[in-house]
Amino acid sequence: MNIQMLAFLTVFLTLFAGLNFYIGWRGWQAFGRLIPTGYGAVYWIAFALLAFSYLLGRIGNKYLPESLSVGFSVTGAYWLAAMDFFVLSLVAIDLVRLANRWLHFLPREAQYLPPITGLAVVLLVAGIVGYGAWNSRHPRLTHYDITINKPASGLKELHAVMVSDIHLGNIIHNGRLIAMTDQVNSLNPDIILLPGDIIDENIGPFVEQRMPDTFRRLKARYGIYAVFGNHEYIGGHADEAQDLLQEAGVTVLRDEVREVAGSFYVAGRDDRSKTRFGGTGRKQLSEVLAGIDQSLPLILLDHQPSQLAEARSMGVDLQLSGHTHRGQLFPFNLVTRRVFDTDWGYLRQGDYQILVSCGFGTWGPPIRIGNHPEIVDLTIRFQIAP
Repeated sequence: MNIQMLAFLTVFLTLFAGLNFYIGWRGWQAFGRLIPTGYGAVYWIAFALLAFSYLLGRIGNKYLPESLSVGFSVTGAYWLAAMDFFVLSLVAIDLVRLANRWLHFLPREAQYLPPITGLAVVLLVAGIVGYGAWNSRHPRLTHYDITINKPASGLKELHAVMVSDIHLGNIIHNGRLIAMTDQVNSLNPDIILLPGDIIDENIGPFVEQRMPDTFRRLKARYGIYAVFGNHEYIGGHADEAQDLLQEAGVTVLRDEVREVAGSFYVAGRDDRSKTRFGGTGRKQLSEVLAGIDQSLPLILLDHQPSQLAEARSMGVDLQLSGHTHRGQLFPFNLVTRRVFDTDWGYLRQGDYQILVSCGFGTWGPPIRIGNHPEIVDLTIRFQIAP
């Protein structure tokens, strides 16, 4: 482990532990007097197990029984979302209390009822997390009409369906994949495009739940094309994932380009994280696109919506990306909005166009607040040749 990674983990774990202690301490202030004398240690042990359950599940998947590891991971995933909103709620309350020291606007009774305040915060966070869990399981259909100013050898229109960031694993399981497959097939697309993070790191559930069989049910006239995201590389099973997907009828493009029906190209870039997790870097886009007919429309799949200038300079007509989840949980959407040129939706720069999906699945907390999971239904029209 290098020094930078060690420093990052130290800062992360310190911050994570500090925020959880803040929540736990404020919980103790609210409810501690209701706990029988001598049972305070039970409260703190139970709280620590809850707070660190996600880390226990992730680290313990090699050492704990599978059911226990999965249980920790799922419980911890929900806690990560609850933790976010507990911190926001408690900070808001503390700021109100601080302001009240000078302005004295709170009734005296409201200042001496910590169990009621604590219960109100718990119910508020439970309601937010409950809604977020429901929201994450009800994807919306987002439609775009795109025009590419190039002829496609007689093809006037292409009906594409894009699904990014599925994150298949123990949380986004085969039942969710079956529902997604049925919804995509009901759209009767000409082509299906999957721009990364199909598998959520651990390939075990993908194999054990026979998810490749579900992918075989997808139907599209011109086929199914996919690229990998950072999570396929973090899991360390990119080659195995590629074999399984391709056996299931999905063409995985890893710095490759395909001409489709003699009318247009689909190019797929390896994810930027390959440099860190895959041992080698991805190719330059100029190398990937070497030798193609620039007069034909070019659709690029690149998981992360970064380095847009490179794609624009290489004559890409339409780029499809994901990765951002649009923050997934408020207030992280404020971060993704600053980090990326566009963290969701459509952007045009001259003849270059990009669509960024906030994704179908979730990473970590199976919760979405401030955005909706989506399947992107895309009508692409091409210029009519003179």
